[in-house]
Amino acid sequence: MTSKRFSRRTVLSGAAALSAAAIVPRTSLSAGDWRPTETVRIIVPAAAGGSTDVMGRLLAAHLQPIWGQSVVVENRSGAGGTIGTAEVARNKGDGHTILIGNPGPNAIAYSIFRNLTYKPDQLQPVSNMIRIPNIVTAHPTTGIKTIPELIAHLKANPDKLTYGSSGTGQSPHLTGAWFLQLTGLKMTHVPFRGAGPALQAALAGDIQILFDNLYPSLPQVLDGKLTGLCVTTPERSASAPQLPTMREAAPELAKFDVSSWFGVFLAKATPAPAVDELNRQIKAMLERDDVKKNIAGMGALADYGTPQQFSGFVEAETKKFAAIIEKEGLQMEVK
Repeated sequence: MTSKRFSRRTVLSGAAALSAAAIVPRTSLSAGDWRPTETVRIIVPAAAGGSTDVMGRLLAAHLQPIWGQSVVVENRSGAGGTIGTAEVARNKGDGHTILIGNPGPNAIAYSIFRNLTYKPDQLQPVSNMIRIPNIVTAHPTTGIKTIPELIAHLKANPDKLTYGSSGTGQSPHLTGAWFLQLTGLKMTHVPFRGAGPALQAALAGDIQILFDNLYPSLPQVLDGKLTGLCVTTPERSASAPQLPTMREAAPELAKFDVSSWFGVFLAKATPAPAVDELNRQIKAMLERDDVKKNIAGMGALADYGTPQQFSGFVEAETKKFAAIIEKEGLQMEVK
């Protein structure tokens, strides 16, 4: 079985091409009752080049020709995404400042940070855009090839394996923590300062198990440098259909569902017509063939929803991570 391989460069190149193509107005996608009257800012609470940034630029490229206003992307990285998120939460809410959110600042942060400067009720969820699975891998020297084999190994050898993640409190770390909580097993967590160092440690065999976002680990699985054990979403990934889901591994994991999701938020005071118009345009963007191609290149699934549906989803994610964090006893300071 072969799988297509996509690089971050491919996705970014596609986003740039979309931006250029979007200069031509698309009259078939008309705006609703609300239009911006000044430059629209899309706040990306992360550095350029990552999935949050890519989705922000795809949205900007879609909105600018339709709304007839400049739409600029501003990267406000730092403090786990909370700096940029707080800026939007404090915004006056006139529809001209848009936030690209993800699980870190919009679900995990509420429980893990003691000194967070914003609350959920300061933001209006508009729609999710995409979901990307997390992936669990093992170093080939372990001989572990499936989650049931990992479970059996941990039962026979408690506290003998280490697992790495991109950092304490990040989605991959909490994926591993939830797996251990549900199975009642133990591994030693080794946090790294980012996905890159964690992956390098896994490739070197310094850690035996890695919980990571689908990329950059999947190419290492396809090259045989790491053994893919599962993906963490309810459905298998089209980028790696040979990998089972965590849910398939054991009865106690039947409700396991963790993904890296990237959605859109506005300040809570934003008028309903502006919220509804932005929601309509997100739906239209996700239905475009060029955007579908970019999303597939990220190993992602499109995940449009109404403001009500996305609000319910974010609330459920916040509660899920809060329970995991409480059981782990995790508390941190925003720095």
